[in-house]
Amino acid sequence: MSNPITATLYSDPACPWAYSETPAFAVIQWRYPSLPWRLVTIGLTETAEQYEERGYTPAMMARGYARFRRYGMPFATAPRTRVAGTSRACRAIVATRLRQPELTTSVYRALQFGWFTTTLVLDQDADIAQALAAVPDLDVDAIVRAIDDPEVVAAYESDKREARQAADGPTEFQGKARNTDGDVRYSAPSLVFESADGTRLEAGGFQPVEAYDVLIANFRDRPERREPPERPLDALRFFRSPLTTQEVAAIMTHGNDAPDRAAAEDALIELAAAGSVRRMPLGDDALWGPSEAVATEARAA
Repeated sequence: MSNPITATLYSDPACPWAYSETPAFAVIQWRYPSLPWRLVTIGLTETAEQYEERGYTPAMMARGYARFRRYGMPFATAPRTRVAGTSRACRAIVATRLRQPELTTSVYRALQFGWFTTTLVLDQDADIAQALAAVPDLDVDAIVRAIDDPEVVAAYESDKREARQAADGPTEFQGKARNTDGDVRYSAPSLVFESADGTRLEAGGFQPVEAYDVLIANFRDRPERREPPERPLDALRFFRSPLTTQEVAAIMTHGNDAPDRAAAEDALIELAAAGSVRRMPLGDDALWGPSEAVATEARAA
C-alpha cells in the first residue's frame, strides 16, 4: 500500500511539553500504523549558558517537572548538578537517524526518559551513553562518537533550519511558535502532515489528540484507520519500545473519551502477575513491555 500522507515531528528531547505529548502520538501511531513519521530536531539550546542567561536553574526546572505530572508521563524531581544544553542530545538522535535509522525513535525516547526521570546531564557524552544504554541493539559507542562528525553536524544544522521556518504559518497564527534565537521556529512538539499532492496541515505545539485526528481526516487520501486494541498486550507488542501507563491508557481509549488510567494500570498489573508483561520502574511511574516469554513467542510466530 502506498503512503499518501507523511508526518513530520519537530521536537527536542529536553522539552517537557513534547515529552508530555507522547501518549497522543502513541494513539496516532497505533490508529494509523501505515503513516510514516520523520523526526526533525529543533535544537532548543546549543549550550547550558543559554538557559542560565534566561534564569533557568536546576531547582526551577525540577519544580517545573512536578507541574507536568498532570499530563500522565513519569517525572522525577531530583535537581541536576547543573542545567544542560540540548544540542549534543539532538545530534545523538541525528547520528542514529544516519547510522541506525530504525532506532531513531527509541533513542529519542531514551533521551527523554533520561532528561525527565534521572539526574543525568545530557550534554555530557558519558551521560548520553548511559541514557542510550537502555536501547536494545544500538551501537552506543558509535553513536556517541559520531556526535561531532561533520556529516552529523551538517544534518543537525539542516534540521535546525527546517524547524525555524514557522513564520506566518498556522503555528505562529495560533500563538504556538517561538523565537529564541532570531528565527520564528516550531515549538516542541509540532506535528505537520503532508500529502503527495502538496497539501500541508500543521498542528503546532502541545495539542489534544483530536487535533491530529481531525487533520488526518481532512486529507483526500487518508491512511487506513483502526480501532483501539482489545487488550493492553496488543499495544505493547506493536511498539518497539516499552510504554508508560499513560501511553497504554491513551491507546486503549475509544473516540473522544478520556483515558482511563486506573483501568489500564489494573489490566497491566494483572498481566504482570500472569507473567505476560514486565514492569520497569521509571520516575514516579513505570514502563511496561512484553515479558521475555511473550516476546520469544512472537518472534517464533
